[in-house]
Amino acid sequence: MTTPSLPKESSTQLFFIYDSHCPWSYVVTPLVNEINKAFPDMPLHLWHAAFFDGKSDDSTAIKIKEIQAVEKLAGIHFSEHYHDTLKHQKNSILSANLMTWAQHKTPSLALPLLNALQGAHFGQGNQLTLKADLDNIINELKLSPPAKVLNSDKLSKDALSQLEEIFALQEIINTEAIPALLLAVDEQLILLNHNFYLTEPKAIVEAVRIELDKYNQ
Repeated sequence: MTTPSLPKESSTQLFFIYDSHCPWSYVVTPLVNEINKAFPDMPLHLWHAAFFDGKSDDSTAIKIKEIQAVEKLAGIHFSEHYHDTLKHQKNSILSANLMTWAQHKTPSLALPLLNALQGAHFGQGNQLTLKADLDNIINELKLSPPAKVLNSDKLSKDALSQLEEIFALQEIINTEAIPALLLAVDEQLILLNHNFYLTEPKAIVEAVRIELDKYNQ
């Protein structure tokens, strides 16, 4: 596979295509944390797919069976606070705008921000649809996003532009499924099978090392 226009400063990069409100993305984020910890100099691209728009029941509702499947495969139990949110349509537009801004303006805080957003949503049942829902997180991380970023009605120009990059990447890897965890080495893209590591996130580090060794021989 050939990568889209990747930054030239590094030949090895990690891409995580996700949605902050997606339970599968939530259980894959610990894998991203472990890779980032093991390879702190590897550029990390957190691309929010903005899948949940709060409009269509068919496309946005998270079913109980899906939650049970995530819990079984990842060996976790979602909080009762999160289960209470399943009665409502999901809307991740505000989180997508904020995460895209953070990725561009303060990339070192993008992963901590994602962890904080997911912790609030899946742990505390915070729906993350209003600016007030994010105030504590923004203050704790000492972020200063402009007012135009804190919009839950529509995606920002940056978020829309990032979606175009996501669509291009999904066309290359021939899947629109999220989450997707990809290792880019020079002009090659390796789609990491995250399902193997959900119950033992640290194990993915060795898998990444094996892939890197293949291209460094």
